[in-house]
Amino acid sequence: MSIFVATLTSSSDYEGVMADDDEILEVVVPVEDYEVTKTNVLKQIWNQITAGVGVWGTFRPIIAITLSLIPFLYLGQHFNRKHQRGSDYFFLQIPLSFTLILWVILYFWSIFDAWRDSSIIVSRSGN
Repeated sequence: MSIFVATLTSSSDYEGVMADDDEILEVVVPVEDYEVTKTNVLKQIWNQITAGVGVWGTFRPIIAITLSLIPFLYLGQHFNRKHQRGSDYFFLQIPLSFTLILWVILYFWSIFDAWRDSSIIVSRSGN
């Protein structure tokens, strides 16, 4: 451990000559020296990549999107533990399947919704 010392001076005149009423403040701050090793560098890179939430938190939204890409089942909603919403989307697709355009809109909305819910879950668990 090394020590960093900073000296702050306050002078009332502008010529740089210290008067009797000048104040000197000396701050001593301990600074820890970390040894730069390959392991420490890799740990720091890993924390930056995973944003501090780990592998599961990083890949959870990707897994939710992947599961929600399976049509007709809305597994992304169930993966995020939004079972009621997944069931609602499942039963809503039956009348919407008669109008193909509305079913496609529901399908893409479900993918976006699964990603958004998963991202919210990860951000809340990171705090």
